[in-house]
Amino acid sequence: MTIRSNMLIDKHYAVSAVDPRIYGSFIEHLGRAVYGGIYEPGHPTAEADGFRRDALEAIKALKVPIVRYPGGNFVSGYNWEDGVGPKSERKRKLELAWWTTETNEVGTNDFAEWAKLAGTEVMMAVNLGTRGVDDARNFVEYCNHPSGSYWSDLRISHGYRKPHRFKTWCLGNEMDGPWQIGAKTAVEYGRLANEAAKVMRWVDPSIELVACGSSSRGISTFAEWEATVLDLAYEQVDYLSLHAYYNNNEGDTGNFLASSLDLDQFIASVTSICDYVQAKKRSKKKIMLSLDEWNVWHTIGSSRASERWQVAPPEFEDVYTFEDALAVGCYLITMLKHSDRVKMACLAQLINTIAPIMTETGGSLWLQTTYYPFLHASNFGRGTVLQSIVDSPKYDTKDFTDVPYLESVSVFDEEQGVLTIFAVNRHLEEPMELNVDVRSFEEVRLIEHIVLESDDLKAVNTKTEPNRVAPRSGGQSKVDKGRVHSVLSRASWNVIRLETTRI
Repeated sequence: MTIRSNMLIDKHYAVSAVDPRIYGSFIEHLGRAVYGGIYEPGHPTAEADGFRRDALEAIKALKVPIVRYPGGNFVSGYNWEDGVGPKSERKRKLELAWWTTETNEVGTNDFAEWAKLAGTEVMMAVNLGTRGVDDARNFVEYCNHPSGSYWSDLRISHGYRKPHRFKTWCLGNEMDGPWQIGAKTAVEYGRLANEAAKVMRWVDPSIELVACGSSSRGISTFAEWEATVLDLAYEQVDYLSLHAYYNNNEGDTGNFLASSLDLDQFIASVTSICDYVQAKKRSKKKIMLSLDEWNVWHTIGSSRASERWQVAPPEFEDVYTFEDALAVGCYLITMLKHSDRVKMACLAQLINTIAPIMTETGGSLWLQTTYYPFLHASNFGRGTVLQSIVDSPKYDTKDFTDVPYLESVSVFDEEQGVLTIFAVNRHLEEPMELNVDVRSFEEVRLIEHIVLESDDLKAVNTKTEPNRVAPRSGGQSKVDKGRVHSVLSRASWNVIRLETTRI
């Protein structure tokens, strides 16, 4: 039996241009993300500055435009001064967010250099847990001011004459969470974020600022937190953050693959709150969203490292299955559907810690299943999201009703003349016949149909079997008189790329 879905794409009906920063990621001083991940002096591929070349190449292939740093929970107890200057003089500190010892071998300037090698920008975060307004302004001065002041001249003395010019700054991290160092009420945080943002802008008026939204949709203060924080800091900030993690720890794949509906509702809810505060304040300014932590995270409920005060112990090194890759594909599609408001997003994280890229200390690197949908979306999902009309059979699960078997979105790159359709067939047993009407484009030719599929939903990639789950070209698609006829394998991620003729 084959199920059938239909899709209508009209080039005249756009959702929004895609901000490339929707394909951002995140590197925190957590586990082996930094030490043993991007940085490992003595590794056979290490550059003179200690950064692993094999990791850089895998990251550059993703075309990640921005990377959030240095946290995460880590930032709420971090003194940035500990990570600058001669490495021989940097202090080893007890790191309380994850109960480890931080060597500070990698800090602000080092990460800025890594970002250049990786071809990405930095989304920097300030500590609003144990520190505040004074530290925030000093940090911006150190990073972004050209010269002639104490902090900018200190940077120059550290060997960095040109300012880093970090444009995007996070005002703390998950300040609503009781696990956070220096956690605050919404009023406390809103006032602090407003005052920190004010002086940071006075130092550098060109920066853009991200206020902390709720750490999850499930926390008891959700919605009230957003409304209060924005009421206090609306005119000083540009973005509000969202964090969302999902898993299939209950072993219900149909329900798990439907979890992108929760993300859809989360984004819609926060958008509504932002617009409510805008209306309340009669402001002409519209707050955009930064989904600056999102992923599948199976070990989210586990504790910190079992033995305290280790240096970069392995933590949260989730092994991702094929079904995890399908879920990640659904989340990417959901974000693209909301490209009018979600302007930045950070896959958390980039390497080793809940990451698409894994490394062996001193050894090899391999790509997890989740690497591939992110790779395809980042490489092919740039341009303008078009408003698609979809007719798909549906199913119900424990937590969701009317879940379409087809999860899809289309992105048109007008400059290249390429229309890309991203599609997940959620049906676990049956292939899907997909018919797409693209007659609004004068002529269409199939470039390729990429498929990620597996006979085993629990299949994983490992050091010894790095290509067990990998994409292939040659999917079943053909074009006939302005219509695309495709067959999507059961439980599959699909990328259908079409060359169009301009009218």
